[in-house]
Amino acid sequence: MSDPIYLTTEQIRRLISSSLKTAFDLNELAQADIPDFTVEIPADRSHGDFAANVAMVSAKIFRSAPVKIAQTILSHIDLTGSFFSKVEIAGPGFINFFLSPSWFAHVVSAALEEKENFGKTNYGQGKKVMVEFVSANPTGPMHMGNARGGALGDCLAAALDAAGYDVTREFYINDAGNQIEKFGASLEARYCQHFLGEEAFQFPEDGYHGDDIKAHAANFAEIFGDAYLNSTERERRDALVAYALPINIANLKRDLGKYRITYDVWFHEKNLHDDGSVNNVISILREKGLTYSKDGALWYKASSFGAEKDEVLIRANGAPTYFAADIAYHFNKFAVRGFDTVINVWGADHHGHVARLKGAMDAIGLDGSKLDIVLMQLVRLTQNGEAVRMSKRTGKAITLTDLLEEIPIDAARFFFNMREPGSRLDFDLGLAAEQSSQNPVYYVQYAHARICSILKNLAAQGVAPAEVSSKQLELLTDPSELELILQTARFPSIVIDAAQNRDPAKITKYSIDLASLFHKFYNSCRVNCDDPELTQARIALCIAVRTTLKNILSMLKIDAPEVM
Repeated sequence: MSDPIYLTTEQIRRLISSSLKTAFDLNELAQADIPDFTVEIPADRSHGDFAANVAMVSAKIFRSAPVKIAQTILSHIDLTGSFFSKVEIAGPGFINFFLSPSWFAHVVSAALEEKENFGKTNYGQGKKVMVEFVSANPTGPMHMGNARGGALGDCLAAALDAAGYDVTREFYINDAGNQIEKFGASLEARYCQHFLGEEAFQFPEDGYHGDDIKAHAANFAEIFGDAYLNSTERERRDALVAYALPINIANLKRDLGKYRITYDVWFHEKNLHDDGSVNNVISILREKGLTYSKDGALWYKASSFGAEKDEVLIRANGAPTYFAADIAYHFNKFAVRGFDTVINVWGADHHGHVARLKGAMDAIGLDGSKLDIVLMQLVRLTQNGEAVRMSKRTGKAITLTDLLEEIPIDAARFFFNMREPGSRLDFDLGLAAEQSSQNPVYYVQYAHARICSILKNLAAQGVAPAEVSSKQLELLTDPSELELILQTARFPSIVIDAAQNRDPAKITKYSIDLASLFHKFYNSCRVNCDDPELTQARIALCIAVRTTLKNILSMLKIDAPEVM
């Protein structure tokens, strides 16, 4: 599993380092530690395929003009056996490297040889990473934030996996605490109202008013009749929750499964209370002198660890808070299950919780910097330029299920990953359902299908792919061919970048650019040309790009059609 861009930038660093050592030995430059410098791909390839700014960042330590430093470096660079055909100085002192034909040939060969593994690397070195995402409240259906969080979290996990991490996808089921109490009270009210009428039993002011609550209560009544009317409030609520909650959790699993999301772990908050985990972390904080009593409640000195204010751990009524359970949950992630990094995908409205939870990890003796929170902005659904807030079918807020009835799953997963998590996302329902090149996911899928069609048509003409040598692949010299190969080479580094920055949008943007460059190549170069060797080289390039596109779409769990 190779990363051509990384290997190339590392070779540039070695060439520069070797050249500087020679300059030091010859006293042409004073011995010094070189500051960090960048090696990047310039936007304009006339400035080289790669450029290094080492001369500019070294000007102060060498007390010399960047151009003069660059000239000294160039005088000792030996490109023999390297990826490069030449090196030049440009502008204020950039050192520009130009790739040799053998490099482009190597990239195509790598994609052909690695097949479904092209794009994968060992960058993460098998470190254990958990991605916890969606974790929707199991008291009702999933909304647009969950739809975006699902696509984002799942694709981020896929990028981390391809980048060489040992990834676990997890859903945290909030089946304890206030939300479940409210759920039970709402079910109880609807159950009693089913028999006694709405006037006879008051619905809780902060209860859940959804139709799903009425449906659960009615179904429970059909099974058990009025047997629970004479039970205690606690018995009645517990029975209703025990009936309805597993149904809701099963519905969450079903709907997320339709969305092509499969979790490795469904973790129950209730277990943290039952097995003493919550009491354990409270004891740790007590022993460290980080708690105090006030107004009958137990407080944690959160303000000592970066939070704006202290937090309640145990309420005056003796019940632990959600925050106490959250500390226990993350203690379990790090201390019990041994994850090196934990990534939580949260809605932007949770931003105030970030510092206090990271601080709590430090407080209990763990490393809060290993907890990474991805804050995700809101989604605005639009159609024909107008905001869409209500489902046509129910007249209520659009749920994940509603969305997937309106548009293809491929489009949903792609569109939700077209902007970085911290940016607000405008989701155009009309565009997502459109089958044209204006629809980004269709555009990328069409590039894959087009390559399949090209190969099929060539086969009908008796032209089949053959094994190609490096010399044959070096015939790919047209600017559109070189641009396409350079873009293909970037795939592994893009995956690493997406994993590092917790941003799958880097992959969707890359795929659009790759599709665009393929269409540009197809319009510039006839695949089946007069030169049989060049024809085979171009067929190889087509297959390399098809492999890359398929690997991208597979990572995003999006179909890679062969015909469109």
